[in-house]
Amino acid sequence: MTFKNSFRIIVLIVAAAFVVSSCSEKKNEPLLLETFTKNSVSVSIYLNRTQDGQDTLIATFVPQEGLHLYSKDIPRSGVEGLGRPTLLELTQNSQMKAAGSLIESVPAQVPDFEPKDLLVYPSGSVTLTLPVTLQSSADQANDEISITYMACSDVGCKAPVVGQVISLYIPPAQ
Repeated sequence: MTFKNSFRIIVLIVAAAFVVSSCSEKKNEPLLLETFTKNSVSVSIYLNRTQDGQDTLIATFVPQEGLHLYSKDIPRSGVEGLGRPTLLELTQNSQMKAAGSLIESVPAQVPDFEPKDLLVYPSGSVTLTLPVTLQSSADQANDEISITYMACSDVGCKAPVVGQVISLYIPPAQ
């Protein structure tokens, strides 16, 4: 075999390997399921699938500049009627099952105002992650979750979004 032919074979092998690797699904990158904006907050819902079955549902809440969200741990009706928790929940009709507790990306803070137990997240985005178990059935493709939040500034609040049901299409695992 000549050097020229050997070189061509090596180039073809490298090119084929590149094509195969670029066509394969990237693992551990969250899959965007839904995105919407309501009451000055953009919400993106993702599913992160892993090979070991440790799947997570992820919701990223991005309020407009100058607004903050409230802790996932405050009561559903707020504190003394103020605020609403930031939540990512499975509905009664959801086929997914929670496999752990809801995790926040940033810790909530005690506010500079009363009531002090009205815990707030710092201004900016907040990501909530919920470990889930996906059901292995043909019906898994359609599912639903529930989202709750309220965005406020130092001078006022937007209307709360409470128990907003979001329909999701979950593609089969590959």
